[in-house]
Amino acid sequence: MIFHVTLERAEDGWIVVECPALPGCVSQGKDEEEALENIKEAITAWLWAEDQKVTAALPQKPDQKPYVVAV
Repeated sequence: MIFHVTLERAEDGWIVVECPALPGCVSQGKDEEEALENIKEAITAWLWAEDQKVTAALPQKPDQKPYVVAV
């Protein structure tokens, strides 16, 4: 998957990176390279957390087998 992110230098010199498509998905790094690596981890964690919330709310059906799809 491809996500667009924004980079902004904070007052303390760190690079803050945000993924606007995923509300609250923000990270930072000492430089641009580190910030971009960190936002990849943040995006993965954000998507996993959202999946867990939705999965927990689904009604459990005894005859339905769960599947996992990696993208």
